[in-house]
Amino acid sequence: MAQFTAHDETTAPERSRPLLAAARNRTGAVTGLAAVMAESPELLAGYQALAEQFGRSSLPAPAKHVVWLAASVENDCGYCVAAHSALALKSGVDAAVVAALRAGDPLPDESLDAVRALTRAVVADRGFVADDVVERFLAAGHTRRHVLDVVLGVGMKTLSNYTNHLAGTPLDPAWADQEWHR
Repeated sequence: MAQFTAHDETTAPERSRPLLAAARNRTGAVTGLAAVMAESPELLAGYQALAEQFGRSSLPAPAKHVVWLAASVENDCGYCVAAHSALALKSGVDAAVVAALRAGDPLPDESLDAVRALTRAVVADRGFVADDVVERFLAAGHTRRHVLDVVLGVGMKTLSNYTNHLAGTPLDPAWADQEWHR
């Protein structure tokens, strides 16, 4: 595996430094993911922009957590499954929902399970989602806009999941209690 540097505000390329500083100001730390992405200021900026836009999307907050986790599980990204498990639990997502997502199991809530199924299909089928999956999603109370918001969230997770695969990003201590392996 190629070795990637986990940068901080002093070692990162000049254009990544303010992005890392902003991340530290937002969350109190620079994650391992951001530290690795900093090698490419464009990747880090793009990821942060997608994260901001997905945060503004029309999906309800619990559904956003489902997208993050379902995409990360489907892409087999242990780093992101751990991170998003911890973040989901911290935000109040039911522990049983998080456990089911981590296991790739259906969710007890029909609306959230429709989000899980659509997200999984978008990733697994590279966007060629079967009509019945989309229809089930819409029948569960979601909108066509929500369909596209799921695509946005999957795009965001694709950047992070693939970066972590390539770089072997070490798990941050903050996510350690949610370590995950398929």
